[in-house]
Amino acid sequence: MTRGLRRAGQPVAASIGLLLALPAAPAQAHTSLPAYLGLNELAPGTFAVIWRVPAAEGPPPAIFPVLPAHCTVPDIPTEVELPGSVVTNGVVACGETGLAGQAIAIDGLRVTIMDALVRIAFADGTSVTRILRPQEPSFVVGGESNRRVDGWGYFRLGVDHILSGIDHLLFVFGVLWIVAGFRRLLKAVTAFTVAHSITLGLATLGFVRVPPAPVEALVALSIVFLAVEIAHHDRRAESLTYRRPWVVAFAFGLLHGFGFAGTLSQIGIPSGDIPLALLSFNLGVEAGQLAFIAAALALLGSLRTLEIRPRPWMRAAPAYTIGSLASFWFLQRCALIFG
Repeated sequence: MTRGLRRAGQPVAASIGLLLALPAAPAQAHTSLPAYLGLNELAPGTFAVIWRVPAAEGPPPAIFPVLPAHCTVPDIPTEVELPGSVVTNGVVACGETGLAGQAIAIDGLRVTIMDALVRIAFADGTSVTRILRPQEPSFVVGGESNRRVDGWGYFRLGVDHILSGIDHLLFVFGVLWIVAGFRRLLKAVTAFTVAHSITLGLATLGFVRVPPAPVEALVALSIVFLAVEIAHHDRRAESLTYRRPWVVAFAFGLLHGFGFAGTLSQIGIPSGDIPLALLSFNLGVEAGQLAFIAAALALLGSLRTLEIRPRPWMRAAPAYTIGSLASFWFLQRCALIFG
């Protein structure tokens, strides 16, 4: 979008400032997965428990499920360390009282930036699904409002996922930089949205299975591609990226959709909850993406009137900043794959 920015009189320095304003994030994008607490009623009042805590960025956070005081643990739970998480399995006996009308909490969640998905499957076929957050680390089981999928929770999870994923945001920023004109931008963003919605749905529903590690590496490589296009815009003004940006956005959108699907697949959503969870999560991703685009355009627009004359090297700074970050991610993710 370099040409479009210049037509509008927007300084290149503004875009550099926008890049610097992006939140710092670890190289492994989208590792901020929610914790998961699953309770499956085996017999009246007796539940099989699975507690999974993400550990992709180091030791798992000190968070623990808190069940009602009358629930007991008859056997010692087993703990298994898996790639990217620590999983604890066990059984709890809550007697005739059960869990209906009782509070369930995640201790330590308030001091984290992590969410926790809680799902309770009762023997009568009903279920409760809630997403707990640092500002709301507990809930009371019961009532008709609990007997459904927490669509709003999945929506917020999608918003958080896209806004905490600096690699996906950098790709969107690269598209904003390349595309000139609102209608062409709308077309490119729509193509990206449609494409990642397709692969997100296919992967989450289990029709397509793609290893997450190679996908994350290719996502980084897609950003490198855009950075190269931006850096060489004078010589490649007639390339497919500039002539048909929606084609490139659609192609890479298919890839990014598999990256989005990694979150839902690693949560372990029950098959009956997938349709609403998938829809809500995807809408959340789109809301977060549109919020980022609106903020970027608003910032650039607000700086249009500033009389800043960037030096020649400053014009290449955004491309090299994006490309350097993406190249680092690509090499690191390849090291994780082959190491």
